[in-house]
Amino acid sequence: MTTTGGVHTRWLTFTLHLVLAAIAAHQGLATVAPSTEAPHKEPGRPLTGHYQVTGTNGSVCLLAYMGLQLNITFNSTSSNQTVHVVNLEPNATKASGSCDSDSAMLRLLTDANTTNLTFFFMLNATSNKYHLSGISLSADWPDMKGPFSARNNSLDYLRGTLGFSYMCHEEQTLNVDQALSINTFQLQVQPFNLTQNKFGTAEHCQLDEDDMLIAIVVGAALAGLVLIVLVAYLIGRRRSHAGYQSI
Repeated sequence: MTTTGGVHTRWLTFTLHLVLAAIAAHQGLATVAPSTEAPHKEPGRPLTGHYQVTGTNGSVCLLAYMGLQLNITFNSTSSNQTVHVVNLEPNATKASGSCDSDSAMLRLLTDANTTNLTFFFMLNATSNKYHLSGISLSADWPDMKGPFSARNNSLDYLRGTLGFSYMCHEEQTLNVDQALSINTFQLQVQPFNLTQNKFGTAEHCQLDEDDMLIAIVVGAALAGLVLIVLVAYLIGRRRSHAGYQSI
């Protein structure tokens, strides 16, 4: 009886160590996953804004849900250079824009007209694929020595299929130029071919797919370990009963 109980205990201890190792491995994988956070981030996570552009026929031609965080390097009145991180506040931001058959634009303007952020989307009619092709930002904040301006029309972000929305729950960074990058959070966007003013089926970004894969692998590993514990317990009980009968 003592030997059987000892084996049973060792099985449970070994299994517990495996469970803890699996959890630690999951945390480790999450740690080493590609980080898109910009350094020196001051504010917390931005609120998710709901923005839309209405076409000439009165229907929504571009829809975007996203939290936006601006990382701007500029000359300030208090120092020669600084990295300024600002969350775009949805309640203080107005959306406008335009849509054509193969291009779309979303302009976000703050109430005080101090920040003007514009996204440009292009559609490839041959492949039925769209992408974010350009970003421009103009800003005039109190600490700036002069107005800030940045623009890049050669981008290739947020690639999606016509009729589908692009979704990325994970934080990602859109690098515009050396002085500007934009962090996006809980993003879902569709610039073309919306049905009844609603998003089409979502196509997830690679960051989301990697995160889901890690969760599936860890879940499967934990399920396997639970099965091992159950089998070890049943074997231990069977041996214990056999020991009693021999006595």
